[in-house]
Amino acid sequence: MKPLKNNQLYRLCIAQVLETVREPEVLFWGMIFPVLISIGLGLAFTQTSEVKFRIRVVSENTTPLDSLLRVHAAGEKGGAYVWKIEDRTLGNTVFTFEYGDWHDAIVALKRGEADLVATDSAGRVRYHFDPLNSQAQLAYTRLTALVRAPDRPAATAQADISPLTLTGVRYIDFLVPGLIAFGIMADILWGVSYTIIERRSQKLLRRMVATPMRRSNLLISMMFIRILMNLVDAAVIILASWLIFGVRIQGNIGALAALFLAGNVAFTGIAVLISSRTSKTEVGNGWINAVQMPMLILSGVFFSYHNFPEWSLGAIRMLPLTALADGFRSIFNEGAGWLEILPPAAALTLCGLACFAAGMKLFKWY
Repeated sequence: MKPLKNNQLYRLCIAQVLETVREPEVLFWGMIFPVLISIGLGLAFTQTSEVKFRIRVVSENTTPLDSLLRVHAAGEKGGAYVWKIEDRTLGNTVFTFEYGDWHDAIVALKRGEADLVATDSAGRVRYHFDPLNSQAQLAYTRLTALVRAPDRPAATAQADISPLTLTGVRYIDFLVPGLIAFGIMADILWGVSYTIIERRSQKLLRRMVATPMRRSNLLISMMFIRILMNLVDAAVIILASWLIFGVRIQGNIGALAALFLAGNVAFTGIAVLISSRTSKTEVGNGWINAVQMPMLILSGVFFSYHNFPEWSLGAIRMLPLTALADGFRSIFNEGAGWLEILPPAAALTLCGLACFAAGMKLFKWY
């Protein structure tokens, strides 16, 4: 019987192990990066044993809720009342109450900054929320259990609900703009970055450079076709959501087009920077996912980024996908126009141009 070290299968396995170890990029993207993603999701949903709800209060008269806040609220935090109910069995519940007018409360609901709105009705609390929003229903259930008087039948609580079915308040209204923004990012990162890296690995870029071709024309043509495809994708999503769910664009169409173009410019620049040097598709996959996955989780595509710790919100708002998704939502749901869209559009354009310039400085054609 041959010694193990001379066994063919053994030697092949050792060779594969050594080949993998000598590629630290592969180890990072395959083993470490998924752990970092799980930590990010954990911060959003399981950072503590507390369940947090955000309530907007619109009140002109004193209600039972106001009286309870004066007694039980731990204090003010940034102008908001924080009421913490401790429960060692099911975990703590923390309510954050912010007072304001009706318009600000509705805008907060549309942006995912609040779960429900509480108003006064003949000295009683009335709750306004999307009946299809499970988070809002849970907030209502837990809050009414605290506010309801002991001698008041639970069945009468139904009279204190005013379902909100306004366009822009529903979850689908929150989701559609985020999906359009994510589609732009994903299509450009994979359509531009991966294509460039794959062509470089196959030495196709070297052959193309040898032809009488202007190098900038190649990148411009790739950007053009991606913008065209993103336009078609966005149109299909908007049409389908309008026909099926009644989602409408309440803001300026011209501002929407400008923001759409700025988002494409931003992610094209990022895509060129990502693909400027590497010639290995495995590493390229890792870089694309390293850019895409954190923004997909952090930027509020499927859920509000206000679920993350307070200290992280400033950095999250600076992400390109956050700016693009928030801008789209302001146009779709809040009726935003040119004045509101110019800052995020300018920031996205500058980000794209800066990344494109850096990418071209580092770009390796072969």
